[in-house]
Amino acid sequence: MTLIAGLVAVVTLYLLLQTFRAANPAVVARGLKIGGGIVALAVAVFVGIRGELAVAIPLGVFGAGLLGWSPFGPAGFSARTRRSAGRKSQVRSQFLDMVLDHDTGTLRGEIIAGEHRGRSLDDFALEQLVRLGATFDPESRALLESYLDRRFPSWREDTQSDRTGWDSGEINRPTTGKMTEEEAYQILGLQPGATAGEVSRAHRSLMKKLHPDQGGSTYLAARVNEAKDTLLRRHRT
Repeated sequence: MTLIAGLVAVVTLYLLLQTFRAANPAVVARGLKIGGGIVALAVAVFVGIRGELAVAIPLGVFGAGLLGWSPFGPAGFSARTRRSAGRKSQVRSQFLDMVLDHDTGTLRGEIIAGEHRGRSLDDFALEQLVRLGATFDPESRALLESYLDRRFPSWREDTQSDRTGWDSGEINRPTTGKMTEEEAYQILGLQPGATAGEVSRAHRSLMKKLHPDQGGSTYLAARVNEAKDTLLRRHRT
């Protein structure tokens, strides 16, 4: 019975984490993940003191995993996480400069053209951002959608009647020129001269963060795929 209770607790924690992450920005989800890890470790210690090691050990490993601790030493998950510490991806359009923090999954945006040039998207309320989006080009609107998906998960339903022209279809097919290697490095958060292996690892890491459960974006995912293809073609030539 104790074993079953422990398994139920683990599954419940995991499902709660996934649900919360799907409905909230990644930074908040990360806080819940840390809290869940602490609770799981506390329960593991309590159960272990009672001698139920069959429950305490897997629960402790689960809690350690939530906190980002690896039981596999320097070559394990922790080492891979440290290698990407501080890395950021940058995507620019006519009106916006967007930066994705690899560690937290936070997406920040700055307006780089127009009357609000130099201001952060964080300075604006949802209604103001929707009105701004109506003045942007399709590529900038696609970037703005990516930002809104993370900051206001239900923004589409909340502003359905206010997005005149947003649903014309062109926003989902922004036109851009051929991506340069410099842009590709910025999007993947890599330094010029990165190896093919580093390009592939950065691509995999970013695609996980751009999953819909993380507030991801089809447009950003397409840009990341394009960046990978651009740099890998250089390695093949």
